[in-house]
Amino acid sequence: MHAPNQKFEIPQFRSFVPEWLRPWIVILFVIIVQFSGGVYLAAASEMVGTTQLLNEDIMMAGYASLVGMALFFGMMFRVKFAVKPRTTLLMCGGVIAVANLVAMNTTNVPLLVGVSFVAGFFRMWATFECNSTIQLWLTPKRDLSVFFCYVYLIVNSAIQLSGIATIFFSVWASWHFMHYFIVAALLVMMLLVMLLYKDIRVMPHLPLYGIDWLGMIMWGITALSVLFVCLYGEHYEWWYAWQIRTATLCGVVTLAMNLWRASFIRHPYIMLDTLKSPIVPITIAIMIIADVLLAPSHIFEHALMAGVLGYDAENLISLNWVAFVGTIVGVLFTWLTFARRKWSYQRMLVIAFSAIALYLAYFYFVIDYNLPKEALYFPIFVRTFGYIIVAVAVLTSLTRLPFPFHFMQGVMMQNLFSASLAGVIGTTIVARAMKVVMTRNAAWLSEGMDSISLSTLRTPFMALYGEVQVQALLETMKEIYGWLLWVAIAAIIALGVRYSGIRPRHVIHPTFRVISKAVRVSISPIQRLIRRRA
Repeated sequence: MHAPNQKFEIPQFRSFVPEWLRPWIVILFVIIVQFSGGVYLAAASEMVGTTQLLNEDIMMAGYASLVGMALFFGMMFRVKFAVKPRTTLLMCGGVIAVANLVAMNTTNVPLLVGVSFVAGFFRMWATFECNSTIQLWLTPKRDLSVFFCYVYLIVNSAIQLSGIATIFFSVWASWHFMHYFIVAALLVMMLLVMLLYKDIRVMPHLPLYGIDWLGMIMWGITALSVLFVCLYGEHYEWWYAWQIRTATLCGVVTLAMNLWRASFIRHPYIMLDTLKSPIVPITIAIMIIADVLLAPSHIFEHALMAGVLGYDAENLISLNWVAFVGTIVGVLFTWLTFARRKWSYQRMLVIAFSAIALYLAYFYFVIDYNLPKEALYFPIFVRTFGYIIVAVAVLTSLTRLPFPFHFMQGVMMQNLFSASLAGVIGTTIVARAMKVVMTRNAAWLSEGMDSISLSTLRTPFMALYGEVQVQALLETMKEIYGWLLWVAIAAIIALGVRYSGIRPRHVIHPTFRVISKAVRVSISPIQRLIRRRA
C-alpha cells in the first residue's frame, strides 16, 4: 500500500482520528471479527442439550466455518483491489451478525452448516482487510515471518479467549448470550466504521474477472465431504452406511473434477503447478503429523478431566488460560529466534516437535486418576507452545512459492488442512484407535468377572463395572500416548537426519503495486474480450 521509506498512514480514516490511534482501532476490529463465528464449539454440549442436534452436527458447522475461512485465501488479493475498505467492513460485519442470529435460531443442519461456511468466509475477508492495512506498521520491511507471528498471536488468542467467554455466558445465563454479545460487538464495529472511515478507495480498482467461482465451490464440497466422513463416520458405522459412502463418492468425484478442470482452464482456483510444488505437500504432511500427535488434546484430555477427574465446564475451560499463556510465549519465542535471529526451518521444527514429544511423554508417565488440576498446566502449555512454532514456520515456508497467485493458493491449501482437515483427520484416527484398544483392554480386565467371582464381592456390580471402564480408559490413553510418542520421536529423527540451512531471509511481501500489476496482466485478456462483446 505504501512505499517502505514513506511515513506509515491509514488514509481511509477521517482526519480527526489521531494517527497513533488508528492501528489500534484496526486491531480492535480484528479481535471482534476473530471472536465471531457461526457456532461456538466451546458450547457444543449446551447446544446439543437445547437444540436436540447431534454433537457431530455442531462440530460439522464449526469446521465448515474454518473451511470457508481457508477458501477465502484463493481470492484475498482480488477482493482487496475490488472493494473499498469501508464497504468491506460494513458488509462483512453485517453478514457475520446475520449468520450469528440464524445459527442461534435454527435446527436445520444443512442451513446451519451453510451459514457457518459463509460466516467463515466473510470473517476471513474482514480479518485480511484489517491485517493488510496495518502490515507496514507491524513490519516496515514487509517481513512475513514477523507478520505471521502477529497473525497467530491474534488468531490463537481469540480461540482461547472466545472459548472462555462462551462458557462464561453459558454458566451465567445461556449459550445464546454469546451470540447476542458478538452481534452487539459487530454492530459497534460497524458504527465505528461509519463514523471513522472515509468512503474512499486506497487501492487501484480491479474488477473480479477471471475468478473460478465454480472451482471454489467444488473445492469447498471436497473439504466438506472429508469433514462429513471423519465426523459422522463413527456415528453411522463408517462405510456400512449409505451416508458415508455417498459423502466419500462426492468427495472423490469433486476432487477429480477439480484436478481435471485445472489442467485446461485459464485461471483455476488452485493451479496444478501449485500442487506440484514440493513445499506444498511437505507442509501439508507436517501439519497432518502435528495434528495427529496433538489429537489427544481434543479426545483424551476431555475424557480424563471430565470423565475421570470429574471437572465441570468451568474448570475445563479455565485451562484455556494456560493455553493462552502458551500462545503468547510461543509467539514471542518464534519472533525472537525465527523472525529476528533467522533460525533455520529445521531447527524450529525440531524444537516444536520436541515440545510436542515432551507433552506426550508427560502424559504417558504421569497419567493417573488422582492427578491434581495443577499437574495439567505444564503439558497444555508445552503443546500450545510447540504448535505455534510449527504453524508459523510452515506458513512462512510457503513464501518460496511465486507471488501472488501460487503463494495465496499455497496458503489456502495449508490453511485448509491446518485449520480444519488435519485436526479432524488426526482426531478421527486417534478416536478410532481409542475405541478399538479400549474394547480390548476392557475385555482383558473383566475376563475374570464371572458370576461365581462376583458373588464373593461386596462391591455392587455397576460400581465394579464403572471401575473397570475407568481403568480401561486410563490404560488405553497410556498405550496410545506411547504410540504417538514413538511417532513424535521418529519425526524428530527424520527432521534432524539431513541438515538444512534454509532460513527465513527472503520472505518479503511484495508491495501491493507489484501485486496489482501481476493481477492486471492476468485479467487483461478477459477485459479485452468483454470490451469486444460490449
